Amino acid sequence: MTISTASNTVTEQLTEAGRAIEHDSFAIIDAEAGPHGYTAEQWPLVRRMIHANADFEFNGLTAFHPDAMQAGMNAVLKGGTPIVADVEMICVGLSQPRLRHFGLSTHHYISDADVIEAAKAANSTRAVQAMRKAQRLGKLDGALVGIGNAPTALIELVRLIREEGVRPALVIGMPVGFVSAAESKDLLMTVNEVPWVAIQGRKGGSTLVVAAIHAMLSLAEAEQKKAA
Repeated sequence: MTISTASNTVTEQLTEAGRAIEHDSFAIIDAEAGPHGYTAEQWPLVRRMIHANADFEFNGLTAFHPDAMQAGMNAVLKGGTPIVADVEMICVGLSQPRLRHFGLSTHHYISDADVIEAAKAANSTRAVQAMRKAQRLGKLDGALVGIGNAPTALIELVRLIREEGVRPALVIGMPVGFVSAAESKDLLMTVNEVPWVAIQGRKGGSTLVVAAIHAMLSLAEAEQKKAA
């Protein structure tokens, strides 16, 4: 599967000047990154994350389940797929016109009053309880799940996958930090039941999840145009 995004419109910058800057940035990244071990489908996602942070270490730190890119595109092209995030920042960062084009909706529960109360009562984190609420509401099965902030959310999601049979379409696991962040991603990378994209080590963050999802939307639009 090799997809050209050259003719995209919905998932591009809205002005000619903006498009030129983004395309020039991608060309610089391609030139400076040099050889890499990613497929033609994976590289646009890695490149967009480098673009978001100006950090070339993501060329190498980013890991993919073999089915990740196809699963993510299928979920986008299906339409109506929920995007479940650990924090509001991911939902705010995603382009609403691009989401509307594919009929995608965003969901986060970490600030809900019942989630806060459950976390206090159980002496757990809001992130854990938010993932449990997403499951109760039926939002995780078939979803794109993006975790960029809370390692405990990712650890709980893996538990839900393994112990309760939850089946997201794709998990984008990129929590940042110093307590359990690397370990949570190491855990995700042992999962065979569902596809995933992850960053090895401590690096991560919500901006990278947003970049990864935008890359997936861009590839999906190109596939739409190819099929039209």
